Amino acid sequence: MKPLVIFGAGDIARLAWRYFSRDGGRAIAAFTVDRQYRQGEKLLELPLVDFEEVGRDYPPKEFDLFVAMSYKGMNEPRARKYAEARSMGYTLASYVSSRCSFLTDEAVGDNCFILEDNTIQPFVTIGNDVTLWSGNHIGHDSVIEDHCFISSHVVVSGHVRVGAYCFLGVNATLRNSITLAPRTLVGAGALLMKDTKEGEVFVAARTARFPRTSDQVDL
Repeated sequence: MKPLVIFGAGDIARLAWRYFSRDGGRAIAAFTVDRQYRQGEKLLELPLVDFEEVGRDYPPKEFDLFVAMSYKGMNEPRARKYAEARSMGYTLASYVSSRCSFLTDEAVGDNCFILEDNTIQPFVTIGNDVTLWSGNHIGHDSVIEDHCFISSHVVVSGHVRVGAYCFLGVNATLRNSITLAPRTLVGAGALLMKDTKEGEVFVAARTARFPRTSDQVDL
């Protein structure tokens, strides 16, 4: 495998460095960010270089790249940087944790980041640039399209299609055989029982504050 350059300098980039190097067996060569956001010359004792010059210093024929960005802007900024890196000729690396129960025969797309304790059942298809944070269940025959971000402890039941650019918050639950249209935002703890329309937002009711303090409650 080629050495890897990581785009990003925030928490996800730092985590990508740890996961790819410690569990993924990848040598990390450098970090890169857009020139206007670069602060300093190094990150985690590795070179931090301008993305505008990364192709010169770390050419695509010799290095792979991973775009380590969050779900901000419904995944659009990450998708744009992903497309830019591909247009430069880079192979976009994916990481699948060795502690993921990966039971489908379908290979994940590129620039995916699939962390520990995910259960991915048989006949699941996962597209490009998909993040599955830790502890999710992706039910059999489901499809996760490109540029999605699924946080933690989400249940996607069987035969579900999650459209491109969706975000699923912590502890969200999707019933079987529904379709989430592109850019659906599902908040933490929400339960979806029907198909959605593009751009819809679903938010669960928040827990109310109890009118007493903890030392006034008899447990």
